[in-house]
Amino acid sequence: MGLRSIAAAVLTALLVLAAGVGPAVAAGTHGAPAGAGSIAGRLLVAEDGMPDPRFAQSVIFMVKHDETGAFGIIVNRYVAARPLGEMLADLGHGVDGAEGVLRLHLGGPVQTDIGFVLHTADYEDEATIPVDGRYALNSGIGVLRAIARNGGPRRHLFAFGYAGWGPGQLEGELARADWFVVPAVEDVIFDDASGTKWRRCIDARGIDL
Repeated sequence: MGLRSIAAAVLTALLVLAAGVGPAVAAGTHGAPAGAGSIAGRLLVAEDGMPDPRFAQSVIFMVKHDETGAFGIIVNRYVAARPLGEMLADLGHGVDGAEGVLRLHLGGPVQTDIGFVLHTADYEDEATIPVDGRYALNSGIGVLRAIARNGGPRRHLFAFGYAGWGPGQLEGELARADWFVVPAVEDVIFDDASGTKWRRCIDARGIDL
């Protein structure tokens, strides 16, 4: 994806986020406990021989996984960074004295015109989708305004697009050994070393993190 395409995709994603619009698969997770066998709240990691090039060496935080399908955000596809104050001003949601730089990630190949903030569960507003008591997802502009004021979640990751599976699809891919699952660790999700996240998950495989 070229820089011009990235800029256009990011702006569109933020405009959609500003409108508080998210995919139906995400909206249905609000407050819903994960069922038996669910990997929601864990990291789905591509095996070295992943047959789908779109997911090669991907690390995905799973927001939802139940009998209706699965939904997650890739956390190791860093794209670019931009001052958060400038982005909010462009959207007509400027914050006086806004601070910080927003690091932009590609969250998956589905609906890349939709923006999400994956964050720690210490922040909540009307657009928050809780996952497991530790992490949450948000698709509203309020969380970005809070971050710009240093009043948002302790840690966060912004992404446009997501990874999605229909009923039984992910189970089939797991059975085929396209993926493995590890516990979700804050540093793996949120730190800036995106290029090392997949290898760290590989190295930690089978270890209780």
